[in-house]
Amino acid sequence: MWDRELYSKIWRELSAEKSMVLVVGPRQVGKTTLAKMIASEYTNHLYFNWDIPADRVKLIGNPGFFTELDRRDDSIPLVVLDELHKYADWKNYLKGVFDQYHTRYQFMITGSGRMDIYRRGGDSLAGRYLLFHMWPFTMVELCGRSRTLEDFLRDPLQLSMMDFDRHREIWRQKSSLSGFPEPYLSGRKASYRRWSNTYTNQILREDIRDLTAVRNLGQLETLYHLLPSRVGSSLSVPSLARDLKISYNSVRSWLDILERFFMIFSVPTWTGKISRAIQKERKVYLLDTPRIDEPGARLENMVALELKCAVTRLNDLGLGDFSLHFVKNKEGQEVDFLLTERNRPLVLIEAKHKDQAPSSALLRFQSELGVPAAQLVEEMDSFRIREEGPGILFSPACQWLAQLP
Repeated sequence: MWDRELYSKIWRELSAEKSMVLVVGPRQVGKTTLAKMIASEYTNHLYFNWDIPADRVKLIGNPGFFTELDRRDDSIPLVVLDELHKYADWKNYLKGVFDQYHTRYQFMITGSGRMDIYRRGGDSLAGRYLLFHMWPFTMVELCGRSRTLEDFLRDPLQLSMMDFDRHREIWRQKSSLSGFPEPYLSGRKASYRRWSNTYTNQILREDIRDLTAVRNLGQLETLYHLLPSRVGSSLSVPSLARDLKISYNSVRSWLDILERFFMIFSVPTWTGKISRAIQKERKVYLLDTPRIDEPGARLENMVALELKCAVTRLNDLGLGDFSLHFVKNKEGQEVDFLLTERNRPLVLIEAKHKDQAPSSALLRFQSELGVPAAQLVEEMDSFRIREEGPGILFSPACQWLAQLP
């Protein structure tokens, strides 16, 4: 069993500041395991799961049911409310619980339905909680080779080749089994395939069916199965609408639902100052990466997911306002990723399966932005640096990503 110590540290950091912490992330990413592990560290704790009918009855019949906990001492109890987003009135419930009990209890709330998208309007929970995202295993978590943020910002191209063989093997396993704990830890492709099919069906035909107004789940499922072939290219909603013979608005709505339930995530173009820049496109990536057959697209997806996890982790900890983009101009030149902080460019990142030569697009955008660049290559077992200008690092993808902050 993997202890997910990376997220335990985030929990300790945020829970010391606020008595209510929301943990959001994909289904089967390990939120329940993390919650029970953290709860075991509290002398007084209570675990509640909305998916258990008897627990639902307790909450609906008595909103303050947790106050009846048998305590072992006078320390503050931890109350874990798992999968609470499935409760229709969860926001109002949490507001009431926080306002009445936040000085006497610590609360951990978990959910896989994108609780963070509801932070809007007059019924907002703003000011009552802190939130962090939990993701599938990343190279940083599995390898334990991360750098400090200060060190990374000082020189994003710095690289150590220590433990490279181990990192390469972890990367290959993630490529074929995904980073979700159950299939990854099984170490078997047959186990991954069974898990992936079950996982997809559970989200589409249980979670989305129960929590949204989508009626045509068959078409939504077809849309999801079309997306692996679109990874690596700007997403064309009109093209998907034509293929599925449904409306443009339906496709947009369904893509938002898939993102809300953490089946996909999107990366937008950067809206900063680039000559003849494309402003309003986005790319879509999967969390279940082995579904992508084409090696170059799968590599780009894996890099995107590692960067997405790093960005949200840093933001959740309050270490900055980081974001992930790609850059593209009207001539069709494109670089896969641009990492920014407060919309200020930090480093360009290109994912390549074999090619170790910098593309003309990478050279052009680097010249315009004046930032360092990293070209991450799958089939590479050493690194080199192009010293001209801000510099370009050519590195094995697994090695540089294992050392993200």
